[in-house]
Amino acid sequence: MDQRELVERARRGDHDAFAGLVDPALARLDAAARLILRDPELARDAVQEGLIRAWRDLPGLREADRFDAWLHRLTVNACLDVARRRRRRPIEVEITPLDAPTASDVSSHLADRELVDQALRGLDPGHRAVVALHYLLGMPLPEVAASLGIPVGTAKSRLHYALAAMRRSASVETDPAPTPVPGGQVA
Repeated sequence: MDQRELVERARRGDHDAFAGLVDPALARLDAAARLILRDPELARDAVQEGLIRAWRDLPGLREADRFDAWLHRLTVNACLDVARRRRRRPIEVEITPLDAPTASDVSSHLADRELVDQALRGLDPGHRAVVALHYLLGMPLPEVAASLGIPVGTAKSRLHYALAAMRRSASVETDPAPTPVPGGQVA
C-alpha cells in the first residue's frame, strides 16, 4: 500500500493506516527531537505533541506525498514550542553516560563530543534545529528548509551563523586565557 492511500485512509479515521505512516519515521523524529532539545524526556514529549498535531491536522494536509516532510515540520515546531516554554523555567541538567569509542585515545573523543555538545547548547533552538537536521541526521538543506517551513536561503543563513557561533565557542573553550599564579607568574 502506497503512502497516498495510507494518508487517505488515515484521513477517514483509520488508526492502523496512521500507525503505518508514522512507525517508519518514529526513530528519525525522536533523534531529531533529542538533538534539538538535548533532553530525552522533553524530546519524547515533543514527538508525542507532533504526532497529536499530525492526527488532528491530517485532513488539512494538501499534498499526501509530502507527509514525511510535513510530519518532520510538525515535530520540529513542537520542539521549538517546548524550547520556548522551557526558557521560562529553570534549566534541569541530566548527565547521560557516553558510549566509549574503541579508539585508543578515548579521552580526546569524549572531550571533542563534549565540546560539540556545549557548542550546540549555546545555539538558539532555531539554529540548533538546522544543524541537527542537516549534519546529525544527514538531511539535505532543501529538505531541512521544507521540514522547518522556512526558505532554503534562511536555512543556509541559519546554518552559516550557527557554525560560526559553534566555531567561536570551540575556540574560546580550547584557548583559555592564562591564569595568573601568586608570585606574578603566568601558568
